[in-house]
Amino acid sequence: MLPPLAAVAPRLTFNAALMKIASWNVNSIKARLPNVLRWLEEAQPDIVGLQELKCVDEAFPRAEIEALGYNVETHGQKTYNGVALLSKLPLEDVSRGLPDFEDAQSRYIEAVVSTDKGALRVGCLYLPNGNPTGDDGSDPKYTYKLNWMAALEKHAQTLLGYEEAFILSGDYNVIPTPEDCYNPASWEGDALYRPETHAAFRRIVNLGLTEAVASTAQTGDDTYTFWDYQAGAWPKNNGIRIDHHLMSPLAADMLFGFDIHRHTRDWEKPSDHVPVVIELDL
Repeated sequence: MLPPLAAVAPRLTFNAALMKIASWNVNSIKARLPNVLRWLEEAQPDIVGLQELKCVDEAFPRAEIEALGYNVETHGQKTYNGVALLSKLPLEDVSRGLPDFEDAQSRYIEAVVSTDKGALRVGCLYLPNGNPTGDDGSDPKYTYKLNWMAALEKHAQTLLGYEEAFILSGDYNVIPTPEDCYNPASWEGDALYRPETHAAFRRIVNLGLTEAVASTAQTGDDTYTFWDYQAGAWPKNNGIRIDHHLMSPLAADMLFGFDIHRHTRDWEKPSDHVPVVIELDL
């Protein structure tokens, strides 16, 4: 079992052997820009997927982030959703939206970067929440979530056929196991925890993907990635783990460790999510 980053080697920069890849639902890039810039300078990730931008492409703070050395690609939407990729390496073969899936919401962006071990494809996703579900799971919002997951499964199967290294990172809005939630009973019937959601997530993973954090550590109350703003969830550590990196076999072979940057939840005007970082040994 691989150790978390905090317990292993010193932090390495982009020019060293380890590549740092992060996912963070920022819950409004406009509201969280000071924190994002602070974190980028502090953590020095090489590739970042951001979710829930809540702005159109033209309103994204491209200049501020490019000034820190990042290439930027966005798939924005006014007020809601929106995803972005930031990379210290050029982003090539950029695509927006899941293939063959009509979607009015901006929830997926993908690009390729070239590394010492060849091409690495990175997808950044913001999977639908899905609530309310309806008692029988037939509410349109939940149907949309399951259809979106089915389209992601189909796309992941296509990518596996390329036999290349890829990572699908983002806010999955899926609590995979009881250990990934402070109180499983309180989530029964919720779209993040329904049996249909678990089954859809397992189908994606069972294509042959590796869920980075769960494959390298026992998940639990120290691996939560989200704490609601209400009811003192953060100080009580009433969290859930819903932000994941799913890796193809070639990418998983390079996995070195992970880190969850919980300290950002203590910053002024924080996101309700924290960055989840993995490192690949190149």
